[in-house]
Amino acid sequence: MEEYVYKKTVDWSLLSEGLTLPIEDQVIFGRNMERFLEKGEKKEITFYLNGKVYKANVVNVNYSSKFIRNSDVLQIRYPKNGELAKELQGIFLKSYQYFQDQRALRLPGDRTMIKLPEDRKEYIAIYTTEYDDSYIIETIESTDILDLKRVILGLQERVVENDFNFEMTDGQSTIITTQRTVKIRKLNKKIGDNLKLLYGYRCQICGKIIGEECGSHVAESHHIEYFVNSLNNDSTNQMILCPNHHTVIHDTNPVFQRRKMMYIFGNGYEQKIILNKHL
Repeated sequence: MEEYVYKKTVDWSLLSEGLTLPIEDQVIFGRNMERFLEKGEKKEITFYLNGKVYKANVVNVNYSSKFIRNSDVLQIRYPKNGELAKELQGIFLKSYQYFQDQRALRLPGDRTMIKLPEDRKEYIAIYTTEYDDSYIIETIESTDILDLKRVILGLQERVVENDFNFEMTDGQSTIITTQRTVKIRKLNKKIGDNLKLLYGYRCQICGKIIGEECGSHVAESHHIEYFVNSLNNDSTNQMILCPNHHTVIHDTNPVFQRRKMMYIFGNGYEQKIILNKHL
């Protein structure tokens, strides 16, 4: 079964030579490797993209005195402008051209990071395969996101979240699962599933595991900034809740204050997040 590893916004580095993979909440990636890499160590991995095979290296880069990091950081590297980079450049051609145009306008010595505008952002998603050290890359283009935006227009957040929590084979899906929307729906669920593993299916508000005494674990993924408005399914916009707290939040629509890590309800009641490993 494919399991989620990482979602990455398209940038110049991704389209030329690689990406950085923060690992503090990468439950699946760490479990998929035979052992964790020592500082400075690298290992070859295989990517599958559009039916083709590409080789890359994963490197633990937390070894340079130039950088001060609290935890290890992995980089996935592939030959600069090599076969994988050129494949990604072709898929994300508009983004690639945008980066080239913006880089041409920079003054000499200007190394300011160029980002895609919000309405033009594109992504890749990385998933495991049945084989160790082999991964699938799926691409999410701006047209995919616009297609989903049209599909969910006017829907309530709870309806969308409930739908996203089902497996792709669910025949009762309330969202029209076109080829484009399926990729985003799948990614949303996989990110949530990864967070459930991170928290051991405990609610981040009350810390309880629902259903354990019955041999079950019932936990739900909630979008802090509602997905129907933000289209943001990053892990930093999702939290894991028990069904009770999830229902209460959607019933009352409290304000979430990230600085204090708490919900403030309309009647003044404050409820802190007691479990936090990723926000």
